[in-house]
Amino acid sequence: MNTADMTAKIAAGQGFIAALDQSGGSTPKALKGYGVDEGAWSNDEEMFGLIHEMRSRIIRSKAFTGDRVIGAILFERTMDGSVDGKPTPAALIDKGVVPFIKIDKGLEDEANGVQMMKPMPELDALLARSKALGVFGTKERSVINSANREGIAAVVAQQFEVGQQVLSHGMMPIIEPEVNIKSETRAECDAILLEETLKQLDALGSDQQVMLKLSLPVEAGKFDALVDHSKVLRVVALSGGYKRPEACIELAKNRGIIASFSRALLEDLRHQMSDDEFDASLDEAIEAIYKASIA
Repeated sequence: MNTADMTAKIAAGQGFIAALDQSGGSTPKALKGYGVDEGAWSNDEEMFGLIHEMRSRIIRSKAFTGDRVIGAILFERTMDGSVDGKPTPAALIDKGVVPFIKIDKGLEDEANGVQMMKPMPELDALLARSKALGVFGTKERSVINSANREGIAAVVAQQFEVGQQVLSHGMMPIIEPEVNIKSETRAECDAILLEETLKQLDALGSDQQVMLKLSLPVEAGKFDALVDHSKVLRVVALSGGYKRPEACIELAKNRGIIASFSRALLEDLRHQMSDDEFDASLDEAIEAIYKASIA
C-alpha cells in the first residue's frame, strides 16, 4: 500500500483501528490483563519485550487482517521492533493494515479541568523515522475531566498545533482530546469539545485533513457534524473504560464513527492460551467490534 492507498482505506474502509499502543505506566496493567504478573520481568527492557511478544502474537494471528482491521496504532518501541523478521509497520502493511504511531509523551498534571500533553522536543525526529518505516499517521492524547471552556479550548488548540507539525511531515494526525467517561459534566464537555473542534477544523488549510479520536458521546449522534466535516478524514472512538459489549452498543448508536479500541479489543486474550484458543478469542473480539463499527 502506498500513501494514496492508505488514505483511501482509512477514509472509506469497512472495519476499525486497533489500538496496540499501551506504553509506560499502562504496560504492567496491560500485561496483567494478559495473564503476565509483575514478577515475570526484572527491568523495563524485559517488560517491553513481553508486551512486544503479545503485540506480535496479535499481528501474526490469522484473525488479524485488513479485511476487518483497517489500521493499528503502535507504541514507538513496537514500531522499532519486528514481527517474524519484518519491521512491525511492514508486517502490518503486508496484512493490509495501515500503521499509525503514538507520539505523545504522557500528560501534564490537571489544570483548568484538563490534562495537556507534555512537551515533545524530539517529535520531528520521531516523525521522520516513522515515515521512513512506512507509518501513515500519528496519535496524540489529551484528557478532559470537567466542563471548563478555557481548559478544553487549550487542549484542542494544542492538539491541532501538534497536528500541524505532523501534517508538515506528510503524515495524518489522529487528534485525541479524550473526555473522561467518569466526568460528572460529561455531556457539557462533549458540547464544548464539539464547538472548539469545529473552530479549529474551520481554520485548517483548504487542502488539509485530520482524523479525530473521541470518547463516545453521552448523546448519540452528537458528533455528526464532525463525521460530515470536509476537513475530517475519519472519526474513530476509544472504548474509554467500557467493557467490550457496552462499548460496541454505544459505538453502534453513532453514525459514521468506527472503533479504535484497546482494552475492549484485548480484554479476553491470555498469555496461557494455545494459538488456536488465542486466535478464536481474538476473532470473536474483532468480529464484535467490526460489526459495531459498520452498523
